[in-house]
Formats: sequence, C-alpha cells, structure tokens
Amino acid sequence: MMRLPWFEHRAPTSVQEAASILSGEGPGAMLIAGGTDLLPNMKRRHQAPKMLVSVRKIAELQRNGSTLGTGITLSQVIQKKELPLGLRQAAHQVATVHLRNMGTIGGNLCLDTRCNYYNQNYEWRKAIDFCLKKDGNICWVATASKRCVAASSTDCAPALMALGASVTLVSSTGEREVALEDFYNNDGIDYLKRRPDEILTSVRIPAGFKSTYWKLRRRGAFDFPVLGVGAAIRFSGDVVEKARIALGAVASRPFLVEKANEFLHGKTLTDEVIEEASRLVASRAKPLDNTDLDLYWRKDVSAQFATYALRELRGDDMTQMRLKIARFPV
Repeated sequence: MMRLPWFEHRAPTSVQEAASILSGEGPGAMLIAGGTDLLPNMKRRHQAPKMLVSVRKIAELQRNGSTLGTGITLSQVIQKKELPLGLRQAAHQVATVHLRNMGTIGGNLCLDTRCNYYNQNYEWRKAIDFCLKKDGNICWVATASKRCVAASSTDCAPALMALGASVTLVSSTGEREVALEDFYNNDGIDYLKRRPDEILTSVRIPAGFKSTYWKLRRRGAFDFPVLGVGAAIRFSGDVVEKARIALGAVASRPFLVEKANEFLHGKTLTDEVIEEASRLVASRAKPLDNTDLDLYWRKDVSAQFATYALRELRGDDMTQMRLKIARFPV
C-alpha cells in the first residue's frame, strides 16, 4: 500500500490569506484543490510538501460567470451551457466522473507533466536510478538531453488556449494577468511560469469563437491524452476571420500552431484548405517515446484529428466519428 507522507494542513478562507501562507512557508508549501493529481504523486514521492494549503473554502475561487474561478470543478464546467463547447468537451473527457467531481479547472491547467519513467512508484524509479525529472541525473527518453521532456497532460489548456484565454495570478505582493499561451515552459520540470508563492485565481475567456476539442487516448475514458487538439474559429460568414489551433500532449507544454492559424486566416474551410491546415498542424507535433502508443503514429494521427476538428467547426456532423473514437479509441 502506498501511503501519503506526513504534512501539515491549512484551510484559508480568502485568497490573501492563502497567499500570505505561501509567502511565509516558501517552497515547502503547495496548494491543493481537488487533489486528484497531487495526492497520488505524493504517494509515489514525486512531491513531498511539508504543508498543503487547501483552497476549497475560498469563495473567490468559486466564481462561475464570464470569468471562471479556478476552484470550480470540471463537472461544473461541463454543466455550464454558456461556456464554449470546446472547453466543455475538454472537461468532459478528463478522467472519470468521480475525478471530475473533485478535480478543478485550475488544477487541470496546472497538471504535472507525465512520462513512463516518472509516473511509477518510488521502488520502480529507484531501480533505474531515478530520472532527470525527479531525484536522477539522466532523461531516459533522450539520454543526451539536459532538459526533461515529460509531456504535458492537461486537456483544458489546449481548449482554453485556442479560445485566447488568460489567467490571473495573485501573490502577497500583487497580481498579474498572463495569456495562457505564455503560461507554460517547454520543460518537463519547470513547466509553469507560476511562482511558488502565486495562486491561479481566475480564467478569462473571450467571446465570439466557435470551438471544439478532440482527444486521443488508448481507452475511451479515464486515460490522460496522448494527443489533444483544441480549435477555435471566429467566422465572418463562411470566411475565417481568426483561427486558433492548439496542440497538447505532444511536448512539455501545450502550444498554438501559428503557421496553421496564419494559413487559415481569410479562407473558407474547403476540403483542400482543411487538408493543408491539418498538414501544418502535424508538422508541429513532435511527440517522444515517453507515453502511451507509438510516437510516429501519434504524429501522423495529429493531422487526422486536426481534420476532424476543422470539419466540425465547418458544420459537418462528426457525431459518429466521436462515438467511434470513444468506443475504439486506438
């Protein structure tokens, strides 16, 4: 049985109180919301904070309007019909209903990166002399690399990034707003641009986009993504006024595919345009052999999933394809 390490627990009732605790305790303190990722990681000794600061009692993080508080659960996101479809699709495909009832939108945006050599129990990792991400000196995926290449595993980030979302970070010294595409580093260890004393408090989502999210995983439920495609388009009639396609799970960060987005500007979504845009999307997908399924196939299939996303935004009925992927994901 894997047991949690000992830790102290604090339950502040305001953002400022939580920020003050983080500032005073330093890197030894970590935030916890739903705990669906952090607690299993603590059992495997990936993280061993001396103190957990719960945000569940902070009413400010439960905002459920046009600006979302990061403490609302993924199940609440799914039920909020006013939110963009792409975000609700992404939230709906996270894990299982039990975990979605606990996991929060903020937690999913800050989700730890994943790798076959990292997401194992302590004894397994010790047997291979650990890895670069935790306690070791070598990246077993790319042994010559000085950078950890663990893959981003968040579903909501590509969906929100495609929508042009931004997040607010609050500390004891002030607050700042960051575009979501600038929130991540392409580094499996230092994957967030959030300081240890900062709290992710809200997500602001611009209006006017039609959006969708497509996810590849081995099983039709529960699994983390091995590919995520978030796409959002603002149309002027049938013409693409602005396009934003984001990829997840094919690098240590989710990212926008700028060449495809620029290519789509001012065009109508014909089959030929969709094919070329999807090719540009696939050219930016560079998965490594650090998660499930063959990396070369994952790169190739990114073009297909980009095609599905763009066809759906064009207005094609993709219901049967979604059902097929859910039942027979691989």
